[in-house]
Amino acid sequence: MPNKNNNRIGRIDEEYRKELSQIIGYELKNPNITGLISVTKVKVTTDLKYAKVYVSIMNSKNIKETMEGLKKSSGFIRSELAKRINLRNTPELTFEIDDSIEYGAKIDSILKEIMPEKEKQDQDKE
Repeated sequence: MPNKNNNRIGRIDEEYRKELSQIIGYELKNPNITGLISVTKVKVTTDLKYAKVYVSIMNSKNIKETMEGLKKSSGFIRSELAKRINLRNTPELTFEIDDSIEYGAKIDSILKEIMPEKEKQDQDKE
């Protein structure tokens, strides 16, 4: 029955993601944390002791400083999480940058550059 446990962990991941988005977006009052922070994914270990929180940071003055601010605020964030989600353990939080959104935007801009050239070549063939 390993599948049943995977579903539970998946639901917990998603619930943590929602709550962490709320906490980071509205509750945090750390001046070092700047920009728009999106919690893109949360991965909780099966024993629920640790959680990796993937964040995407847009329009930040200093991404490194913002990540430091998140790490320093992890105790507060964790205690808020414990109040909202009633599980026996509240995991230790580690924050990671998720640059997949940036990566996607970069690919998008490259495609936009390539496409007009291709369309022009197609018109020249006609």
